[in-house]
Amino acid sequence: MTSPPTPPETAATPSATLARTPLYDLHVELGAKIVPFAGYEMPVQYPPGVLKEHLWTREHAGLFDVSHMGQVTVRSKLNGEPEAAEALERLIAADVIGIPPGRQRYGLLTNDEGGILDDLMIMNRGDHLLVIVNAARKEHDWRHLDGYLFDLCEIRLVDRALLALQGPKAEAALAKLAPACRDMRFMDVADVSILGHDAIIVRSGYTGEDGYEISLTNEAARPVAEALLADPDVAPIGLGARDSLRLEAGLCLYG
Repeated sequence: MTSPPTPPETAATPSATLARTPLYDLHVELGAKIVPFAGYEMPVQYPPGVLKEHLWTREHAGLFDVSHMGQVTVRSKLNGEPEAAEALERLIAADVIGIPPGRQRYGLLTNDEGGILDDLMIMNRGDHLLVIVNAARKEHDWRHLDGYLFDLCEIRLVDRALLALQGPKAEAALAKLAPACRDMRFMDVADVSILGHDAIIVRSGYTGEDGYEISLTNEAARPVAEALLADPDVAPIGLGARDSLRLEAGLCLYG
């Protein structure tokens, strides 16, 4: 196999300094304690503290900034999505080919020996695949995918914001802005408009609760987050409760 081309520099390429998500200023205004995490300055908790944030998410709805995670598009250089899925399945321990359009599936990215490099989510977007990877692994995963699939697929690490709205009242809160979310099943993927901004919504349980992940442009992140936080049932939640919620639900934490 010939060597892949050097990936171009992008806004998502790590630098010597810590990066900030589009919601950094909002976190500071909300009184968040900011800590270094996966190359970013991230909110570990807000004034209520980790325990109260954990319980709030289980009883109401919590809004998480997960924009530090990687969003990678996989497009076939040949005829489209089926070829991209077949190529990606060479590296993923999951049935990628069998993911219907408008659906998402969990999988594991493997190395040459079949060992696990990362766990990830794969969306069938019709003419391409969108893969969500862990923040600490996104640069490695992107280069790993490009190194093996560059002759078949275009692999891009895209610069977009990602929010997670989680909890038993997440549906009611999001439906005020995007009514179509009520009709989504677990692991459904939909294109919606929120406050006039195009967004990709997935109904999946980032914390083990019912909830949604919302991919949107960096410019749209703050107005959408503020609109969600205006709901009295929605509170901002930091990385501390993210970890405790996922551990309680038996979900993976990278590393």
